Amino acid sequence: MAAAALTSARLFKLKTTNYSAECPSANNSFKLKPIMATLTAAPTVGISETFSRLKKQGKVALIPYITAGDPDLSTTAEALKVLDSCGSDIIELGVPYSDPLADGPVIQAAATRALARGTNFDMIIAMLKEVVPQLSCPVALFSYYNPILKRGVEKFMSTLQETGIHGLVVPDVPLEETDILRKEAANKNIELVLLTTPTTPTERMKAIVEASEGFVYLVSSVGVTGARASVSDKVQTLLVDIKEATSKPVAVGFGISKPEHVKLVADWGADGVIVGSAIVRILGDAKSPEDGIKELEVFTKSLKSALV
Repeated sequence: MAAAALTSARLFKLKTTNYSAECPSANNSFKLKPIMATLTAAPTVGISETFSRLKKQGKVALIPYITAGDPDLSTTAEALKVLDSCGSDIIELGVPYSDPLADGPVIQAAATRALARGTNFDMIIAMLKEVVPQLSCPVALFSYYNPILKRGVEKFMSTLQETGIHGLVVPDVPLEETDILRKEAANKNIELVLLTTPTTPTERMKAIVEASEGFVYLVSSVGVTGARASVSDKVQTLLVDIKEATSKPVAVGFGISKPEHVKLVADWGADGVIVGSAIVRILGDAKSPEDGIKELEVFTKSLKSALV
């Protein structure tokens, strides 16, 4: 199918679900709002365009992360809509994997629970095909390399394109082994985001940021994902170094877990702030999916307010 036809097919989708998430005002609690069938516009811009728009507005991107299928895919679908309606600029959705080397205990546990419920890639894609056209912000998938290889890189990228996914983060692939990924991603208009860390040598960092698309993912600390009490002030220096090497936007993740962290990193010059484990914990620890969604809204609003 031609790219134009794909775009046209995704532009509007008849929304047939019985309820839609509504981000509450300061005085209202969460509610499920009954709706009639409506036409909902799918996002028409990708990740790079989103950052360009925000830069012109002098704003920093809020990028929340959740694990698909935890506590279940129905809740994931609702969470995506809530995150979008409460001001997220890009959403990162993790594909659960049995050996998540880059993830800390919170996201590992979420992945384990999702897999135990039978969540798989095909189910996630089926859910996204329904939800993505209802979102106003782009979605980036976070996946380890093995599931991509298992499906075939070209087929995987084609599936993302057909689903309306704009970006892909693969944390366990060295730069030297990204050639095929980068080629197939470019062919399908998928922005492949690469990661650099506090221990990445300067010359290697420059090569990574040159190859990264969408944005550069700056890992704020050594080790796995997970909420931390504070953000290392080394991040400020790293941001300066990266921005000297590239004009591409830089988003900081790993360990960002509080509104004050978000504000601090934004003040240091980050173009985006990624919050993962703190959000995953909310959905995973909630007494019920409904409670988790309510808490997610409150927390997302607090993060967004820190960027105003």
